[in-house]
Amino acid sequence: MHFSEHELTAALTGAAKSVVRAQRKDVRKGTVDIDSAWEAMDRLERFRLLDGIGGQVLPVLSALPEVDVAPGTRPTYTDRQVSEIVAGLAGDGGGRLRRAVLVKARTTLVQTALAHVPPRLGPEAFGQEL
Repeated sequence: MHFSEHELTAALTGAAKSVVRAQRKDVRKGTVDIDSAWEAMDRLERFRLLDGIGGQVLPVLSALPEVDVAPGTRPTYTDRQVSEIVAGLAGDGGGRLRRAVLVKARTTLVQTALAHVPPRLGPEAFGQEL
């Protein structure tokens, strides 16, 4: 699938914020807003988090098949489609249970990233006609 730089940035940032939300107790409990927690992180912390997530998510996003995306919607894929690609990219090391957990976790992370891809704009948004 071909994603724009803006779409990939939004996807990775959304996935990273979901990881921060899961890791930080104050964010989970609602005492700190996720955007405030994100802004409170220094640039190096954000970079390291985005770099780690990017290494897991970007190869999968680039391997996804092309789908037609109607204006105003975002690309969607089934868990099965994503998990097949994740399993193919994961390799064979680590044992059966470890591999199954890796595939499940990475599939969830990729689906979270896809949920944060902004809706596609139609040609009319750029003053063009079909």
